[in-house]
Amino acid sequence: MLESQAPMLEMLWEPHDPRHALGERFGFSDSESASRWVAAMLDKHWGVRIDSCERIVMSGGNALAWVGTPSGRLLAKWSVVLDCFPRLMETARLTSWLHGRGLPVSVPVPARDGCLQVEVDRVSMGLQREIVGDLLDTGDLNQVRAAGVILAQLQDALAAYPDADQFLVPVVSSKPLTVRVTDWLDSRADHLPMAARDTLRGLVASAPPDGLPRQLVHFDIRSANILWACGGVAAILDFEEAQHDHRIVELARAAVLLGTRYHNWGPVSADVRTQFLTGYQSERPLTPAEAGWLNIVLLWQALAMVPPGDDPAGWGPSALSQLSQETAR
Repeated sequence: MLESQAPMLEMLWEPHDPRHALGERFGFSDSESASRWVAAMLDKHWGVRIDSCERIVMSGGNALAWVGTPSGRLLAKWSVVLDCFPRLMETARLTSWLHGRGLPVSVPVPARDGCLQVEVDRVSMGLQREIVGDLLDTGDLNQVRAAGVILAQLQDALAAYPDADQFLVPVVSSKPLTVRVTDWLDSRADHLPMAARDTLRGLVASAPPDGLPRQLVHFDIRSANILWACGGVAAILDFEEAQHDHRIVELARAAVLLGTRYHNWGPVSADVRTQFLTGYQSERPLTPAEAGWLNIVLLWQALAMVPPGDDPAGWGPSALSQLSQETAR
């Protein structure tokens, strides 16, 4: 029987009142009514009776509920963003396939009819078992190296995914790297020092030919999406950003963003980046073309994180330290 205690309401990223978000975005008058709706959905479509709904976390048009059952804690995740429903279905199929390949992912629990994602009444819901662990600690270099290793293994698996073409290729990522970086410099880098922009342009101009293959990648590898437990990576989470791109772009992006969680994003140290890259290359050495592009893409991704105006997290100094290294070379 569902406990009467109201679940805790939280926002994942946004600085909004979660009670207002629950009503405006999902149509619930209070957390108790949301809890009862989650219980009814799980009972009807999964045959799962829950004892409690402990917590509901929201982000955009998506919500995640932690529920207690006689067989353990589960996570019910639902969306009201209709345009995202096909991607959610494909993501559920992908994570199920990766689980079958032995990758540490949060695998969906099939509904009574065998579906991995249930679509009903303009809602798309999936169910997963809770994976116990802590968010990746970038202060522990063993964890950092292990994250690099698991990214290489994940990319290898994703390269073999038979239904990768179901994930649309973004127009931007289909352009040559030289064009992507140059377009970014022309349209989104005016707030950066001229010396930084000129250095990056020069590096791109002298870069190796851009013959790097593209494949399906996770594209959101960072502390917020990696769970650590019992001395290893327990789970890679949130494949909603999966898309086609170069492995080297995802690697550089992950190296720059590895320490980011939900609030107060900040850069990691040069040592953390180095250890992450070392872990990756211990599992999968870079090709000569990738090695020629790595520092360029690292600098590009670091500069892309520098905000206009105030920079309390220190993205600017972090990017400029990489710039100094390139100048020294």
